[in-house]
Amino acid sequence: MLAGIELGGTKTVVAVADVDGSIAEQYRFPTTYPEETLNVATQWLKQRGRVTRLGVAAFGPVSVNKARADYGQILTTPKVGWVGYDLVAHLEASLTGVSIVLDTDVNAAVFAEVRLGVARGLENVAYITIGTGVGAGFVVDGSVLHGAIHAEFGHLRVPKHPKDDFEGVCPFHGDCLEGLASGTAIRSRWGKGGHEIAAADKAWDVEAWYLAHGVQAIMAVTSPSLVIVGGGVSQALGFHAKVESMLRELAGGYFPVLEEVKQYIVAPALGQNAGIYGAFLLAQQ
Repeated sequence: MLAGIELGGTKTVVAVADVDGSIAEQYRFPTTYPEETLNVATQWLKQRGRVTRLGVAAFGPVSVNKARADYGQILTTPKVGWVGYDLVAHLEASLTGVSIVLDTDVNAAVFAEVRLGVARGLENVAYITIGTGVGAGFVVDGSVLHGAIHAEFGHLRVPKHPKDDFEGVCPFHGDCLEGLASGTAIRSRWGKGGHEIAAADKAWDVEAWYLAHGVQAIMAVTSPSLVIVGGGVSQALGFHAKVESMLRELAGGYFPVLEEVKQYIVAPALGQNAGIYGAFLLAQQ
């Protein structure tokens, strides 16, 4: 049985695949403490049969390089109780005989969008997710980018908005991109979640400012043909167009790829299922 787990900072999705690789059944529930969360996921899977292959798309930072001694462990996350927790060891102990492939949730999402979604056929793509935190996954020249561990886009330093005196919420860096533009930052700054803020509110101008600077940095380093932006915050009405407008203003006509496409920043075609489809694809490896 082919299965996937998308372990997010706020919610976890566990699913089993149909014979054609689509979602046969899935279950979404809150991410709490490690053992509680993973036990819910593994018990749900056991009730559906014996899992032979499992793809795990986890929030970061997480050690996804098998050559590292800490492979399979959650690293320096601000999420209480998760630092140092060994995901792979727990899952292997719970699901006897299972073959596990682990990657970040955003790497899984970009992999899925390139294989099945809006970026099908492209070899250079970035996927940004904006939720509890901010993260990004990259496909560069047809391969998912890892590096020593994996990309940490959310902790990029970006210029402060000229009218913004918000100190940021990142416990490590304060006003990094995640500290200024994540869903957590939005709630702390404006006193309500993104889904409660009207589309015309000035809050989205500030959010677009930070995301556009982040995307410009990506363009300068990995040169993607397309940038996909997902996650709960990105579902605000007109969000992608607002970020793209700001990006084009910042770019100043320098990047040719912007002149070659009508829309450079897009929503994921797979929606909120990009991560779990990515987990299935990981499992198939």
